[in-house]
Amino acid sequence: MATRGVFQLQKLRLYYCEHGGSSRAMRDYLGSGALVDWATEHPHVEIIVQPRNGHHPYINAAYKTQAVAHQISVKNFDSPKDIAQVVDKLHNRSGRKIKKVKSNVVTATPSIQGVWSPMLDLRDKPFSIRFVTEQK
Repeated sequence: MATRGVFQLQKLRLYYCEHGGSSRAMRDYLGSGALVDWATEHPHVEIIVQPRNGHHPYINAAYKTQAVAHQISVKNFDSPKDIAQVVDKLHNRSGRKIKKVKSNVVTATPSIQGVWSPMLDLRDKPFSIRFVTEQK
């Protein structure tokens, strides 16, 4: 994700086992060349691929905010497309910790549209416009 035009993801580390069955999707992803295509589209990201034999695969992402490094396990994923989705998900994150909103938002200028309710959803309901002309 870009904050003020600066992408936050700096490093992407991919760890996998050369022999284990849980790393099959990761090996297929690396062998297909999809990571090379992704790296050419995102030159601001440093990519490190490292084998760790005897361990389950995971992807580690380091961000410029340095608040926390996000790590996602990709153990027993079915296809390389799933690995690509995880890589895109890590790229689209801001790197900041998720904070819970503790209080309601109060504003001095309430919405002029009124309070939303599920009964106002008009997309699924057919409606018609009727023009009435005055007759004298």
